Amino acid sequence: MPDPQRFKKAGGYPVIFWSVYKKKPKILCIVLSKNSKSFPGSAASSCPEINVIGDRIEKFLNGEDVHFPLNMLRLDLCPVFQRRVLTAAYDIARGRTSTYQLIAKQLGKPNAARAVGTALAANPFPLFIPCHRVIRSDGSPGGYLGGPKMKRVLLRKEGSYEKN
Repeated sequence: MPDPQRFKKAGGYPVIFWSVYKKKPKILCIVLSKNSKSFPGSAASSCPEINVIGDRIEKFLNGEDVHFPLNMLRLDLCPVFQRRVLTAAYDIARGRTSTYQLIAKQLGKPNAARAVGTALAANPFPLFIPCHRVIRSDGSPGGYLGGPKMKRVLLRKEGSYEKN
């Protein structure tokens, strides 16, 4: 991945863990870190496809409307219910939000709002899967692995968060 310092102005340092799967680079998970030295001893390596993803993440964090391809992700490593939740969250358009309850209903599990929240809390692909676009039914942000402040910042950049 290119120099992580370029992400500092965007408010975070995404770390992409990837490997080659079926002869193609695939993302295993993305970690949002508050500092660039969170993974001492890890080997920095990349390839053209991962560099493109790094560029897209940087653009996204700087407020641009970016599309992330699902075919780069190892979604097959996630449990079936989580995959369904992540796919539902992926479909939430930029500038829009949904709720844990609405996603549960969409999946045919109307009493599973907490399970949806749990699946999103373990989202291995933040930003790719925009779990920050899922809020509580009362309009408050709910949880986010980067914290509620980061969730609010991302939603405001997308023009979809008004409640304080």
